[in-house]
Amino acid sequence: QVQLVESGGGLVQAGESLRLSCAASGSILSISSMDWYRQAPGKQRELVASKGRFGRTNYANSVKGRFTISRDGAKKTVYLQMNSLRPEDTAVYYCHYNNDGPDYWGQGTQVTVSS
Repeated sequence: QVQLVESGGGLVQAGESLRLSCAASGSILSISSMDWYRQAPGKQRELVASKGRFGRTNYANSVKGRFTISRDGAKKTVYLQMNSLRPEDTAVYYCHYNNDGPDYWGQGTQVTVSS
């Protein structure tokens, strides 16, 4: 079993920053298999950021240049630094893990950006 716990969400104004954290526990084989998704009201869940085993990153077009994914293997924690936030970034942000097996999701953390 894998447990994922997100933190760091909140209410901010447009242009401000937040850093989300996702702490993993349990049978994590590789934190490079952890990534970030988000789901806005009435929309499908979408991949926001991922970082592969060798450091290659992948971002949704809408967040490129503003968001940065990083990880700390010793802490089994993945971060999402979000700068220059926009109202359209408002969503529940989820940590996700899949290492060629079942999908695991955190409980989500709400990010609300006011204009």
